Amino acid sequence: MARKRVIIVGAAGRDFQNFNTIFRNNKEYDVVAFTAAQIPFISGRPYPKELSGRLYPKGIPIYDESELPKLIEEEKVDVCVMAYSDLPYQEVMTKASLVNAMGADFWLIAPDKAMLKSAKPVISVCGVRTGVGKSQTARYVSKFLRNAGLKVVVIRHPMPYGILKDEIVERFAKLSDLDKYKTTIEEREDYEPHIKNGFVVYAGVDYGKILVQAEKEADVILWDGGNNDAPFIKTDLFIAIADPLRAGNELTYYPGETVARMADILIINKVNSATKEEIERVRADLESINPGAGIILADSIITADNPRIIKGSRVLLVEDGPTITHGGMKFGAATVAARQYGAKTIVNAKKYAYGTIKDVYKKYRSLDVELPAMGYSPKQIKDLEATINSADCDVVVSSTPTDLKRLVNVNKPIVQVKYELAPKSNLLDERLSDFVKSIKR
Repeated sequence: MARKRVIIVGAAGRDFQNFNTIFRNNKEYDVVAFTAAQIPFISGRPYPKELSGRLYPKGIPIYDESELPKLIEEEKVDVCVMAYSDLPYQEVMTKASLVNAMGADFWLIAPDKAMLKSAKPVISVCGVRTGVGKSQTARYVSKFLRNAGLKVVVIRHPMPYGILKDEIVERFAKLSDLDKYKTTIEEREDYEPHIKNGFVVYAGVDYGKILVQAEKEADVILWDGGNNDAPFIKTDLFIAIADPLRAGNELTYYPGETVARMADILIINKVNSATKEEIERVRADLESINPGAGIILADSIITADNPRIIKGSRVLLVEDGPTITHGGMKFGAATVAARQYGAKTIVNAKKYAYGTIKDVYKKYRSLDVELPAMGYSPKQIKDLEATINSADCDVVVSSTPTDLKRLVNVNKPIVQVKYELAPKSNLLDERLSDFVKSIKR
């Protein structure tokens, strides 16, 4: 019987996991291509032979998603598999309509079908949108488990934006490992805080191999999710976070609603920055789709390492890139810090955008005065540096979780903003304590 010809539509994450677990050695399918979107500079690479398996001795090409219609026609494709996250439902169905109109089926694969089984207990922390507070929740959970006497190893959702055959398994235990693996700013934002807190982080491309390595040094695996995707590992305790500053998104983004429906615990974060009406809308939405989950309210507590120089100053705001680009947040923690610590003026970063940073503002029209900390390539990091240096401001207020001073040379002081989870009840601690007891029996 002829093999079904498949294109996996992705963004260097879920697409590779679906291939590795479902398609790699499956003789029923012939994966003719991946397409790439959302993340710049990731198309044009091959999925290499070192990862693609015996059915693909030359590897698999990766094209820009704009070429999808031509690929379906030229490659006589039977199926397109949707395999990336944080998309509004309208966009998902627009893609489905395009694919169906070209004569191919459009598949959404259930997360469980691509999950790995761990020999160790697993807690997962995921979100209904990018930028809801997954990382700060993962930090809270990892510290709690360590204080309970458990060795925690973090496995982070993939961000393999370089040469894939060099990124099959990556282990981060010290800050110098960030340089060793030539990580982007986006990767550093998620790995660096865990490393500073004393935790080992694994990431890469082949999560079967990653899990085997992580299990050798862990009592508990903590899955730290990306975007609003589901875990790659079967989970014993599933925590999902929602954001009242984007109330309603929990029911209108893929696969965020799936994540919310799967969760054992639902956290509504940032309640100290939201209105009562926003909080209650999110609570009602979550209760309607997952009435069995406990709902926890939490503040996101923002602090700065040198707040006194913000007061009365003209400030340039640098935010976590994914949160205010494809995450669609109107403002981030740097804005909150600027208001909290009495900045005189917020400088419009768009006015000073340089090179590839200009392209980011053109692509994401929702961006206003804030500067996303984009750094998917060395050139983009240099353009970010040039943008900051050209800005007419007194102080840079940066809420990207990575230390920008390690990556750019700028001509003005940088105030580093941090944000941590503060649950407003004991319910999260109680559920985590029950989890610890269950695995210590």
